Amino acid sequence: MTSKLFDLTGRVAVVSGAAQGLGRAMALALADAGADLLVVDRNGDGVRQTADDVVRLGRRAIAETADVSDSVQIRALFARLDREYGQIDFLGNVAGDGTVGAPEEISLADVELSWRNLVFGRFCSCQEAGRRMLARGRGSIVNIGSIASVTALGRGHIAYSMAMGAVVQMTRELSTEWSGRGVRVNSILPAQIINPGLDARIAAEPELRNQFLKGIPTGRLGHPDDIKGLAVFLASDSSSWITGALIPLDGGNLAMNSGGTNPTCTATKGK
Repeated sequence: MTSKLFDLTGRVAVVSGAAQGLGRAMALALADAGADLLVVDRNGDGVRQTADDVVRLGRRAIAETADVSDSVQIRALFARLDREYGQIDFLGNVAGDGTVGAPEEISLADVELSWRNLVFGRFCSCQEAGRRMLARGRGSIVNIGSIASVTALGRGHIAYSMAMGAVVQMTRELSTEWSGRGVRVNSILPAQIINPGLDARIAAEPELRNQFLKGIPTGRLGHPDDIKGLAVFLASDSSSWITGALIPLDGGNLAMNSGGTNPTCTATKGK
């Protein structure tokens, strides 16, 4: 019974940002549940490695190197999807860089870059996937947002947070427009997930680790594999009445009041 609830055999998924981190973990989890994939990333070597790992799990995989801020490239990869698979059942919108800068100093060019990476590119992918899903009367889309979609982070995150706020509103609007026609749209809101970019920031500012852990009651930073079960759940029929949801992946961060006490914090300072 459980295997049937989460079985993705015969389904096709597109996952962006699949060379590493959350995108790679999502792609491998979907393949392990039976899906075939088209995986996308700017990092050609990395995305080809993910595709090879999907094949080792016994599924079919196509690797595409593309910049998700470029609508021409997005449309080209969906054209390849049509040629190779002829369907799409799940879209994981994971890729997209943000920029950091103080609100009074950040350039408008950097603000626009964050918008193109995180909002424009995600919408273009949603539009391309949505058209195909609506034609078949079924499909699931997941947009990766952030805890910054619904709370303020400070530390120069103005452009990133504005863009991520738009991602959750896009998710709500698309869900409202499409759910009655068989296409569900949800958003996952991660807190701090271990990845090369976060590792570099903590190396430059070691106090950041303890700052993050103060707000995470589970007492640890996130790991890319933490998304695996949730991704399969949202891609499968077991979540057929879940749409327009903003789902935290944050170790309890959003649940804890900013003035709350995290009893695990002192125990995790050295981790």
